[in-house]
Amino acid sequence: MSALSNSECPVCRTAEVVCGKWTLLLIRDLAAGSSRFCELERSLEGISPRTLSLRLRALEEEGILERHTYPEVPPRVEYALTVKGEALVPLIDDMRRYGTRWLLADELEPAAI
Repeated sequence: MSALSNSECPVCRTAEVVCGKWTLLLIRDLAAGSSRFCELERSLEGISPRTLSLRLRALEEEGILERHTYPEVPPRVEYALTVKGEALVPLIDDMRRYGTRWLLADELEPAAI
């Protein structure tokens, strides 16, 4: 098997999409269903509104999530994963299992693992 350039490597391309700060946590939160901006901001303690806005916009441009604006006063905006975004949920689940088993193992009782 010949070596792929970084731009041709699926692992590198995926890392470019999901490795931005907060990105995986946004996908984790949206895996539970659509959320409004303020709900995501509360869930991601420490994220600034500007950063959240930039991350949401970048994920929308990648086709990972979609923005729904409802014609109400005041306007209601919700974010939800697309099919492409939902395909990342197993990655999040694998990371959760890995972290529980290998990174939190010292903090948990053996029976809980």
